[in-house]
Amino acid sequence: MLGNPKMLLILIVGIVVLGVALYGGALGAEFGGGYLGAPLAAIQIPAESITADAIIGDFHITNTMIATWATVIILALVSLIVRFRITEVPGRLQGLFEVILEFFMDLTESIAGPERGRKFFPLVMTIFLFIVVSNWLGILPGFGTIGRIETVDELVHHREAALDEGEHLDLAKLNVVVFEGDGNLGILGFGSVDDVKTVEEIEEHPLEAGKQAGILVPFLRGANTDINTTLAIALIAMLLVQFWGFTALGVFGHLGKFFNFKEGPIGLFVGLLEFISEIAKIISFTFRLFGNIFAGEVLLVAMMFLIPLVGIIPFLGLELFVGVIQAFIFSMLTLVFATAATTPHHGNSH
Repeated sequence: MLGNPKMLLILIVGIVVLGVALYGGALGAEFGGGYLGAPLAAIQIPAESITADAIIGDFHITNTMIATWATVIILALVSLIVRFRITEVPGRLQGLFEVILEFFMDLTESIAGPERGRKFFPLVMTIFLFIVVSNWLGILPGFGTIGRIETVDELVHHREAALDEGEHLDLAKLNVVVFEGDGNLGILGFGSVDDVKTVEEIEEHPLEAGKQAGILVPFLRGANTDINTTLAIALIAMLLVQFWGFTALGVFGHLGKFFNFKEGPIGLFVGLLEFISEIAKIISFTFRLFGNIFAGEVLLVAMMFLIPLVGIIPFLGLELFVGVIQAFIFSMLTLVFATAATTPHHGNSH
């Protein structure tokens, strides 16, 4: 490597960039640097409303709703493009989709059988594509870093409204970010690591003209970082699983798995466990996907805060991989649950 001038140049540039990033980030701020650092985003579990006021009644449009709609639109557009450009000699895009579809079709039929596999395939494929696209959208630049500024007054009002009776909001522990300008648009950019103050400091020492304090409410946030989205996917999947169970085994045949009076107390106990497991599947689906994707978002934000520019790069690759794995696990478990729901207890498949 040292004998190759190009490789040596790349190595030197890489070391310099890494050094600048380390010294310019939050870690370097302890040694007099920190000039590239950005404020740590105000991460919270509930999805944020992108408008200060409700649209209709108490209905708010949240940033995860926008990301969900964007995912649906992207999938619909790509599907239409592929649909109307199908040729006997497939191009790259058509070939890619054919490979993916054939892989999942073969896998579905190998697990559920040819007849049931073709029935389950649309749901399995839809879940996989939706989760993959929404996960990958969530790591694009601009997600979580561009949005409207919630002012100090709005923030204090919302936090006080969320307190229980008798509790007091400690303004000395409530941090806000100082933004340049007086507009409603805010960006968490590099070079503003020192622009973080508490609400108490803002009230004691008002900001100079041309600056305002608040927190950033991002316009876009990964759809699966909202537990409502993952719960909705889980409910749709399990409702269809139960529907297929009823259609394959009949009402009494399917309910007999949960309310088994023929085999005495042991049969009733086993049926009760089966019923509880159906509810547990929804909970497991919901929190597995939400937890992994939300944790990934927190990790990316933290690395951008600690080591700007380069610290996020290896974790972007990790999140791309995790996005695919989580989608695959969710879709395959749906397939397995559907296969089990349509199979009688004694193993005679319909």
